[in-house]
Amino acid sequence: MVINPNALDLDLPPGTVRVQPSYWYADEPAAPEIWSRLLTAREATGLQPVLLTEKQFPPTDLSGDADDHDPAATLSALWGHVQEIGREEPWAGPAEPGTRTADPDDRAALLADELLTDDKYFTGARAALVPARSSADIVTALGWSGACNFTEAARLASVLRSWEDRFGIRVVGLGPDIMSVSVAAPPRTRGHALAVAREHFAFCPDIVSQGVGSIEEYAEEDVLNRTDWWFWWD
Repeated sequence: MVINPNALDLDLPPGTVRVQPSYWYADEPAAPEIWSRLLTAREATGLQPVLLTEKQFPPTDLSGDADDHDPAATLSALWGHVQEIGREEPWAGPAEPGTRTADPDDRAALLADELLTDDKYFTGARAALVPARSSADIVTALGWSGACNFTEAARLASVLRSWEDRFGIRVVGLGPDIMSVSVAAPPRTRGHALAVAREHFAFCPDIVSQGVGSIEEYAEEDVLNRTDWWFWWD
């Protein structure tokens, strides 16, 4: 059971501790600048911050663990699945790490404000604090089922952990089938962006197949120098 952060005299809005899965969830929609308060709560409790849209799918497998999956092997396997549905290119391996241009938590705070003020999908989103080892593990701690038609949350979490290390990402927002992450070390060259875009396509094919139409266009428009990455699954 999660300790209710509201009982620790932290500067947080009223909230409720939910169970199965266990996490703290604000009673009212979040206001901009909430992220800094959530980070203070993280330091006091170890709970990871995230914004959750009002609509969420029920949790699925709460037993999945990213420790059971190697991120490079996971990306290779997911790329193989993409090949089966019509993409025929050899897997080139993971992209090189980026160079940090900002503190990951500062970048996450900026994205949280943007989602709450300018993004229609996060209108009415609420703050949550989740008992997870890192931001990447939020999806498994919640039993998040947004990509259930494609793969399990634990496999995605293993890749997200790798992106934490290589690109300074934070999982900032989750909806029933959407994910928004901040990026503190984005690709700065077209070649690097293309390598990262291939990882994104393996992770979430819909962003290309139902989006811009080609990995090259996606790399140019949505990866190169971008400090936020957006994913959705049908």
